[in-house]
Amino acid sequence: MNEALPSHNKKDIDPITLDVIKNALDCIADELAIIIMRSAYSAIVRDTMDYSTAICDRLGRISAQGLTTALHLGSFPGAMKALIETYSDNMYPGDIFITNDPYGGGGMHLPDIYVIKPIFVDKQLEGYATTLVHHTDVGGIAPGGMAVYAHEIYQEGIRIPLTKLYDKGEKCDVVFKFIEKNVRVPHKVSGDLRAQIAACKSGEKTYSDLVKRYGGDNLLMYQNELLDYSESLMREAISELADGVYNYIDIIDGLGENPEKIEINATVTIKGSDATVDWAGTSPQVRAAINAPGPWVRSATYFSFRCLMGPGVPNNVGYMRPIKVLTPKGCILNPYEPAACNARGITGFRIADAVLGALAQAVPQRVFASGEGGCANISFGGLTNGKNFVFAEGVAGCWGGREGLDGLDGAANMAANQSNQPIELIEIENPVEIVKYGFVDDSGGPGKYRGGMAIIREYKMLEDNSIFTNRTDRRNTLPYGLAGGRVGTPCWIIIDPDKESRQIVPVLPLDKNLLQKGQVVQLVLAGGGGYGDPLDREPESVLLDVTDGKISVGYAERQYGVVITDDPLEINIDKTRDLRAQFRQEGKPDPLSHVVEFEKALGVDGLVDRTGNVT
Repeated sequence: MNEALPSHNKKDIDPITLDVIKNALDCIADELAIIIMRSAYSAIVRDTMDYSTAICDRLGRISAQGLTTALHLGSFPGAMKALIETYSDNMYPGDIFITNDPYGGGGMHLPDIYVIKPIFVDKQLEGYATTLVHHTDVGGIAPGGMAVYAHEIYQEGIRIPLTKLYDKGEKCDVVFKFIEKNVRVPHKVSGDLRAQIAACKSGEKTYSDLVKRYGGDNLLMYQNELLDYSESLMREAISELADGVYNYIDIIDGLGENPEKIEINATVTIKGSDATVDWAGTSPQVRAAINAPGPWVRSATYFSFRCLMGPGVPNNVGYMRPIKVLTPKGCILNPYEPAACNARGITGFRIADAVLGALAQAVPQRVFASGEGGCANISFGGLTNGKNFVFAEGVAGCWGGREGLDGLDGAANMAANQSNQPIELIEIENPVEIVKYGFVDDSGGPGKYRGGMAIIREYKMLEDNSIFTNRTDRRNTLPYGLAGGRVGTPCWIIIDPDKESRQIVPVLPLDKNLLQKGQVVQLVLAGGGGYGDPLDREPESVLLDVTDGKISVGYAERQYGVVITDDPLEINIDKTRDLRAQFRQEGKPDPLSHVVEFEKALGVDGLVDRTGNVT
């Protein structure tokens, strides 16, 4: 894919036309996203919205992305590069391509399937409509495809090399048949594929109208200008950072019952308007499914820098140009084939947290404290009424605190931009009952601006012999706070929490759990980190949290030094002033005391050594 274009004359660019074309491209990409959402069969696409869309120019460069999963944005260039290198001389009107292969196809993991349609106008290639959907199941050793315990990619499901799904307008039935025979819920997978195809065909029509209106060469000139514009805005944002080297090491808790920490080591070098992110020092690849292929690493890295920029910046490949990403071969961020990678999502969230942790050293006022650590992936599968079922969802939680604002409660991690599935639809479509769903009070990290609250969700199985898998994190190493804010609260998964036989599930288990009818899985997501000294929080804000039921009266006193009378709820100003002065003099409260309280309430206190977790 050649990005070297003859430089155009800026005088040829009409600013109004440029803005019209930018908005048109954004609308086409969003149109693709809306079509998929409205026509998808599976809840993880329709409700969770774990998918992405983009429009690319004739060179395969992203011109616009639909407003869906943020972490997918930087992955499209790898898939487009592989497509053009493989099929540049074998691409015709009516072709549609498919791939999910992380090793050679530009993929990220097997559940994420690309469907890409070249757009021809008068037999001339003018662009591409591209879609990426996380499918409910791709076969493999676990329903939903999220077996952390997979050792190699061959255990993870059907692997689709770059191939044609449609050839000159003719459907390639054999490809559909191969896919349908290798997945547990073919009606959902093939239905979601058809949604992707429909979106691509709609995008083809609308984009073709744009080409006809402006002319292919003229449109390409404006697209190139949009890329240059995004690049200039990113360079401006980078230039505002002081030149220097910033390092942050974030931690994935580790694998199985006796986890050993996995380090994600980000070294960010700022020099003028250029940034280099070097992942040297990151832990080696593992015999589990959390290895992260290159497109996913680059995407998470680009996303972190995108957070520094304001709204209105075109989401195209231009803003990625000033950022160089270096990943040593054989580390968990650049594994050798055939390393397993289906559960690589948690690694992507740690990548983003590590880069933001490094950037916080340069611009602390513009970076959020860590959120819940990324959506928790939960999957159940088995038989119901003699047929396979697969229920998979990513459960989103909260944001960390930030300068001037508390962390958001009940919001998707900003890298995901996804949604929790509605309880009613889960129960209609699956042999699963949601017995509890809500916030956990006295959770999150205290701060001048508190971290977002933890979410609890409990699932009751209504069938025997159902396989349960999960991919979570942030139990041992907690979501970090910033500027004196406290760490967030930990993630826990407990089977049958109210029984003596209850079982604590590792965040990244190395085996499946087989559940029987009536068993309950309790998921408690991590709470976000706080921002700023908790003793600087306005007492009125603490009182409001108590009034809203987010924290208790006792917690307000122990963690914030705010004394509140119980009936009526009022701040005792004199006692609050004295208690805060005492806390400052004595160095109280202990930075981890809120975590101790949280785990005692859950009944899991003492199971993790919390020393050394204060960041």
